[in-house]
Amino acid sequence: MDQLAYAWPRLNASATWRCEPEDFQVDEMLGFEPDGEGEHVLLQIRKRDANTDWVARKLSRFANVHPRDVSYAGLKDRFAVTTQWFSVRLPGKEELNWSGINDEEITVLRWSRHGRKLKRGSLKANRFKILLKELQGDRDEIETRLQLIQETGVPNYFTEQRFGHGGQNIDKAREMLIEGKRVKDRHKHSLYLSAARSMLFNHVLNERVKAENWNTLLKGEDVLLSGSRSHFIAEEIDDVLQKRLLEWDIQPSGPLPGKMRNQIVTDVSEMEKAMLGEFTDLCLGLEKAGVSAERRSLRSHVMDLSWGYQEMDQLLIEFTLYKGCYANAVIRELLEASIIPRSQS
Repeated sequence: MDQLAYAWPRLNASATWRCEPEDFQVDEMLGFEPDGEGEHVLLQIRKRDANTDWVARKLSRFANVHPRDVSYAGLKDRFAVTTQWFSVRLPGKEELNWSGINDEEITVLRWSRHGRKLKRGSLKANRFKILLKELQGDRDEIETRLQLIQETGVPNYFTEQRFGHGGQNIDKAREMLIEGKRVKDRHKHSLYLSAARSMLFNHVLNERVKAENWNTLLKGEDVLLSGSRSHFIAEEIDDVLQKRLLEWDIQPSGPLPGKMRNQIVTDVSEMEKAMLGEFTDLCLGLEKAGVSAERRSLRSHVMDLSWGYQEMDQLLIEFTLYKGCYANAVIRELLEASIIPRSQS
């Protein structure tokens, strides 16, 4: 991440964070309510210092169902306090008292029947509550930067957790897509494909940030509707589009490379092609793998941002991000935040 361009000059400010699980809290926002009936049970669970897959396996044992009958909308950090949704397929079975699974790591907050399995990505947004400790820096500068983030958003980079320890998922992706190494594990196969596409997106976004046009519309821009996969080509940039951009209704976008259908050639698409020229072999590998090309917003809308001081050197920040956007990308634009190793916390 340190190699990626910043939207603004870095402040002379620092803090530590994630010293305790409670310092990093995330609540999933589904964007819909359970049906109240159906063969699946939706459960809202609060977990502390627990792995998402571990919780899913625990649910399958408690309900005495196969692990494939348990699903969730998204992975959440382990060293944190998170509220997230799971679904368990229980057709024609008696209702369970899900509070019986509660322990120090997890608590079932609510549950209800639902007609459909909860699929990956089937959430709207995440609400973050982050406590920064040992804060150093000018308060006025920090608050001015927070106001700027609130108005402008931040570059929508994929952050470290997408790439694995030391970026090893990128190395594995190269072995798989360029060298032809077979990966039998479906989860790892998908993980490496995602890492490759994320790295290529970050490269394009990095170039747009350096050119200072990551949060503006260019002629020929592939424009995304906010919170949606729908997009269109902006043949001309008029006052209507500029107003929609300022109101966060639309977003400039960058490529998640893969197999494309009926691509419209524009100045922006040619620019992106040139930016990715050094990664032609990786892009071809993604096409051969059958991955469909997609678009991702270049800017992340930091919604409902608020902040306040817990103590003189502790800053509490709360905000909401659409699914797929990372809190780390917000914090890096504010200050230098160091994670305290768990053995020292």
